Amino acid sequence: MNRTFKIIYCLGFTACFIAGLMVFRLGLWPAESTPSTPTIGGKFTLQSTAGPVALKDFKGRIVIIYFGYMSCPDVCPTALASMSAAIKQLNETAQAQIQPLFISVDPERDRLENLAVFSSYFYPTMLGLTGNITYLKQLTKQYGTFFQYTPLPDSKLGYTVDHTSRIFLIDTAGKLAQTVSHRATSAEILTALQKLLSSS
Repeated sequence: MNRTFKIIYCLGFTACFIAGLMVFRLGLWPAESTPSTPTIGGKFTLQSTAGPVALKDFKGRIVIIYFGYMSCPDVCPTALASMSAAIKQLNETAQAQIQPLFISVDPERDRLENLAVFSSYFYPTMLGLTGNITYLKQLTKQYGTFFQYTPLPDSKLGYTVDHTSRIFLIDTAGKLAQTVSHRATSAEILTALQKLLSSS
């Protein structure tokens, strides 16, 4: 009985081994999957008073971007002011290596001429950019952010814009290097910029 059991055990083990080998050879065993990380950021082309402006135009420089709208009561102006204050703490050579951009997600109200004046108020070389709604929705999704219009029936504005409020830092190769909260202080933004400058 003991000998019979051993024979059955060996036959069963051999059968399992052969079955496993066939599955492996035929490629029926599911391959281990490596989760892919979606890429955030990337190229874009928007409009300014001087014509089309593309991210590739600033290759070799650090680009700092904020998505918002001119009628924003507090969050947008505060973030832009902090960005500006951070850049101004750098020496002239370092400042020349940085291009700040304000991208309006409210093209209906934020005309290019007004955007140019608004942006330069915060920093002389800050560019005010925008595009059509469809392109802006695609772009904000590409950057992992969003915006939507919320009606304000009792306001002369007609609507407000709810949007993600983050500051995007693009390295000299045109790739997203870091995002910073709009609540970040100018000192925190400065540290992030200095890190990028030292690595470029």
